Amino acid sequence: RDTLRLEMGMCLYGNDIDDTTSPIQAGLGWITKFTDNKKFIDKNILLEQKKNGTPTKLVGFKMLSRGIPRHEYEICNASGNKIGHVTSGTMSPMLKVGIGMGYIKSEFSKVDSEIYLKIREKLLKAKVVKFPFYKKNT
Repeated sequence: RDTLRLEMGMCLYGNDIDDTTSPIQAGLGWITKFTDNKKFIDKNILLEQKKNGTPTKLVGFKMLSRGIPRHEYEICNASGNKIGHVTSGTMSPMLKVGIGMGYIKSEFSKVDSEIYLKIREKLLKAKVVKFPFYKKNT
């Protein structure tokens, strides 16, 4: 069940999102209704994030090196500097490759950007991809 959720790019509360996560940061801005005459907690902050972005973003990634991403593994840049962490990861039986999602610094979040996961003290290459990981006819 968790593999199916992850392949579709769906967040799990407690792993990928929680009460400290902004819907904008998690890529869920589409579920937040910004109407002029409606007020809600942190509306101004969310509007600012929608306009200017957030320091970190939730991204999907596909392993290019052989390895299986796991919760809380470090995500690094090419120099080995930490830029984020894995929130969910597994081996995709459909894609036959390790996949995951995690929060990384926004400047590294562009689709097709190369990132690295620290797995057993080795940096293994991955690529930022769009959700969902699996589409019919993939």
